[in-house]
Amino acid sequence: MTSDQTPARFAPTALMLGNIVTGCSVMAPAGMLPELAAGLGVGVRTAGLLITFGAVVLCIGSPLTAWLTSRFDRRALLAATLLVLTGGNLVSALAPDYASLLAIRLVMLAVGALYTPQAAGTAALISSAEKRGSTIAYVFLGWSLAAAVGLPLITFVASRFGWQSAYVMIGGAGAVSCALLTWRLPSGLKGAVVELRTWIELGRNRMVVLLLLVTTLQMSGQFVIFTFMGPLLRRLTGADANQIGLVFALYGACGFLGVVIATRIVDGWGPYRTSLLFTCLLFAGISIWTVGAGVYALMAVAVVIWGLGFASTNSMQQVRLVAAAPPLASASVSLNTSVLYVGQAIGSAVGGVLFERELVGATGYVAMVFVALALLAILASRPRLPVAAMA
Repeated sequence: MTSDQTPARFAPTALMLGNIVTGCSVMAPAGMLPELAAGLGVGVRTAGLLITFGAVVLCIGSPLTAWLTSRFDRRALLAATLLVLTGGNLVSALAPDYASLLAIRLVMLAVGALYTPQAAGTAALISSAEKRGSTIAYVFLGWSLAAAVGLPLITFVASRFGWQSAYVMIGGAGAVSCALLTWRLPSGLKGAVVELRTWIELGRNRMVVLLLLVTTLQMSGQFVIFTFMGPLLRRLTGADANQIGLVFALYGACGFLGVVIATRIVDGWGPYRTSLLFTCLLFAGISIWTVGAGVYALMAVAVVIWGLGFASTNSMQQVRLVAAAPPLASASVSLNTSVLYVGQAIGSAVGGVLFERELVGATGYVAMVFVALALLAILASRPRLPVAAMA
């Protein structure tokens, strides 16, 4: 696996910490929309377009960069990506206006699109076959921690010290993460080369296509609400910055807990049943959010249930994609990351339109429709038992 004798101990943790930085870089605007809108002199919906346009760049960049960099050493590639994320966040703190911040973000995320799929592919390379599912799920704990710790911190720092300070904080975390990854990840790791026929093979794989549809629908439903969660709580319940930060913390902490549970049960339950369980929790949480709109305590409870499913469902998608086509894992995971961002773009755009038109109560119902369709797609992706097993 490696070209030298560098031990791989703690390598999954290094990959996971990089996902924290990536997750914070992608989700940061959601934690400080009011501060960005006020500081840059734009509306909340316009500030939300930082997420929408960023997601568009990410969904294009993920498969494209996977194709262009498939021959590169993974340690060098992932470290370079973290360096760009670090620099991009630090430069964002200096942006004088909205247009400049948007341009910096798009350039940063065009490169940052590399990290998550390549980290998942690298996790598969450094783990044994029987531990692959739990290792990939562990690496994706980074996204849960980005929501559990990163978003509340971003909300806290931005509300008290300004949005620029929040970007500096993310940049500092990126520098630490880059150093740790360079130290602990073995060199010489390379996955299968991604070529044109790789994408053709994936397109002909029914299971892969269904799983990509599941990801798109799950993320679209969540980001109808998530992009504007802070402003929605403020509008519907009168929540202040501390209360909004608490909801983000509950969301992320439960996301972390959900991934821990999923990591522990996936090897025994199997990724299909684990995915179905946590998507049901996702749907239940969004449903309670919808019917409880206007009651802060009920909406917070909804976020707890929703949170258990938000990160674990994506982790299971990665595990199922790797299992569906192991030789094509790097490409399939990059495509999953791409459609994940397609879902973010769709959801945030739909949510923005509803928010601007004062249809805030409709956001929950639209989100429920997306997630219900995702559940139907999961049921359609149920693994077919061998004839011998059915006899």
